[in-house]
Amino acid sequence: MSAVAVEETGVDLDQALWEMWKSADVPEGYRLEIIEENLAVSPTGGTRHLTVNRRLGRALHDHLSGSGYGPAQDGNVIAGLKVLIPDVFVAPDDTDEIEHPEGLGLLASGVPLVAETVSPGAENRRRGHVLKRRAYAAAGIPVYVIIDDHDGGGAVTVLTDPDPKLRDYASSTKVPYGREAVIPEGPARGFVIGPDITGEHRG
Repeated sequence: MSAVAVEETGVDLDQALWEMWKSADVPEGYRLEIIEENLAVSPTGGTRHLTVNRRLGRALHDHLSGSGYGPAQDGNVIAGLKVLIPDVFVAPDDTDEIEHPEGLGLLASGVPLVAETVSPGAENRRRGHVLKRRAYAAAGIPVYVIIDDHDGGGAVTVLTDPDPKLRDYASSTKVPYGREAVIPEGPARGFVIGPDITGEHRG
């Protein structure tokens, strides 16, 4: 159903997308998100993507031990009628207070950090650097980390200070592979994303 068709029928677009998302039968190996005004289908990623995400998840697990928070992967993070599926995110160990009322995922308001590992291709880079940047900022998620093999010789970008109205982050720090990117705030404060997770510079 297109946005034009929805508008002509007088149906609320966000509500229509939400209902379509809830009833969708997504093939194995794909994820379905509601990003801005679209249902977005994307593959779950290849071996390199999986390797980086596993390293990141393991390192976050160690860093967050005893903090009341831990890492999760490929779960639904819901902001209103928008649905985002970060590659890795941080959530409270006790999720009862931030569970979606229908049990469909976790509320974005309780998620302090999300991370995306960018897959090859222009559309994937646009999703990670533009569409999801806007979506996570609009949801008010405090820290968004982008790990991108294809940004020069590889770079980690740490975005903070979201402005939900502007749908953007006020602060951005980009660190090339081979150096250490440090999370500046939240439960993962002081966590280092370096060569142990990303590998060395890919120049």
